[in-house]
Amino acid sequence: MGIFGKLFGGGKKVTKETAETRGEHMPDLKIPIDEKFTIYFKKNGGKFLYCENFNEVLDALHNIIAENNWQNKPLFTLDKRINERFATEKLPFTDNRKDAEVFFTTCEHLIAQDGSILVCSKQLKETKLHELPSHLIVYATTSQIVDTISKGLQVIKGKYPKQIPDNITTLKHFELTSENKNDFLSYGSATKNVYLLLLEDY
Repeated sequence: MGIFGKLFGGGKKVTKETAETRGEHMPDLKIPIDEKFTIYFKKNGGKFLYCENFNEVLDALHNIIAENNWQNKPLFTLDKRINERFATEKLPFTDNRKDAEVFFTTCEHLIAQDGSILVCSKQLKETKLHELPSHLIVYATTSQIVDTISKGLQVIKGKYPKQIPDNITTLKHFELTSENKNDFLSYGSATKNVYLLLLEDY
């Protein structure tokens, strides 16, 4: 059953009140990690579009671009996999940060524990989060969801055994809320408007 089948069509349901009123330090939700990720990701202020196939990913991407009037705006990317995966769309990609309002990237993992997005130098090179544009589009798959950051780091070490990437960090606070505005862990990092294109690949 796909992620939206679990969320809306069956399995153990989590009430809206449970999802929206949980504090930062409440005990972990005992639910599947894909459901947990969507709860915390949305709680962080992220916007995600679930796609059952790649054509739906393309449709969602073009809808995002149209809704924000980004048709003639270059998309900043440092990840060659984005250029290759979306080559047929003839999008205006650039590797020059000064030319762009939008950063388009993949990620390493989606962290269910806190709804964050784990990235590294494979996506960012040496760019710091606060140096990125304020608008981000992230392309990921459901198989990239892991329960914790430590699990994500473990997989990264196995994926890149010869040289572990540097600049490993997480995108977590996508908009300021009453819960995260005083979070010292986010000090010095700018909030981002994040769209997640999530492709079902199980």
